Amino acid sequence: MKNHLAALAGVLTLAAGMAGCAYDEAYYGPPPPYADVNYDAYYDGYYGPFYGGYWGPGGQFYYWSQDHMHYHRDVGGHFSRQGGAGFNAIHGHAPGGRRP
Repeated sequence: MKNHLAALAGVLTLAAGMAGCAYDEAYYGPPPPYADVNYDAYYDGYYGPFYGGYWGPGGQFYYWSQDHMHYHRDVGGHFSRQGGAGFNAIHGHAPGGRRP
């Protein structure tokens, strides 16, 4: 019985995780208020070459990953609105919003 409950818990966790990815703005691109606008930022190069991104909800930066072909939220503070030691200026244009 314990094995069945553990398996069920695993399946439910996996399904919930996959459902969350399906509607993640980081994957699909900016929602309308943040789409199709020019932006300035500073980047420290941590994630590798810069291919694009956008400032999204809550002042978070979402960057394009060429390896994964979708957007990721910068959780490490490697993009900033203000320069600092080790940061380089970047300028870009946020793409039009996309939805599944």
